[in-house]
Amino acid sequence: MNKVVDEIDFTKPIIRRKSLSASNNGNMTTTVEFPEFFSMTFDEPVKHGGEGKGPSPLQGVLASLCGCEAVTFNRTAKDMDFSYNGLKFDAEFTIDIRGRMGVRSIVPHFKTVRLQVHVNTEEEEERLREVVEETEARCPVFNLIKDAGVELECLWIRSTQK
Repeated sequence: MNKVVDEIDFTKPIIRRKSLSASNNGNMTTTVEFPEFFSMTFDEPVKHGGEGKGPSPLQGVLASLCGCEAVTFNRTAKDMDFSYNGLKFDAEFTIDIRGRMGVRSIVPHFKTVRLQVHVNTEEEEERLREVVEETEARCPVFNLIKDAGVELECLWIRSTQK
């Protein structure tokens, strides 16, 4: 199949805008409305003063990292003609809670983030390395976390299981 597209001028900014709204009733629970989709609740666990109605905001950031890596990997794989059948993420973070409790010398965000990404593919390991390198260079959430100085470790595991 033939395809004709306009050339994209990458010397000029290509800005995309997305929006959402969020509300909080003076407690630990925040409801986020995604206009084209649904609402989601972020909360803290009961033992941390919340009501346990949803994931913590930091768990939301970690989930966003997994989702963004998946989307970016998919786009990169298509660009690089890399075949795969899926990704599975295991993710964790550590935080020194003294920062969010007001100790100014301690950063209030993640201290470490660890990802294990299982890539189901028949492609060779070297090809996977190429796609991973490009994915990590392109992924907005990965780079946001990395640029914040967080110790970020991603282990990409090639799996050929069906």
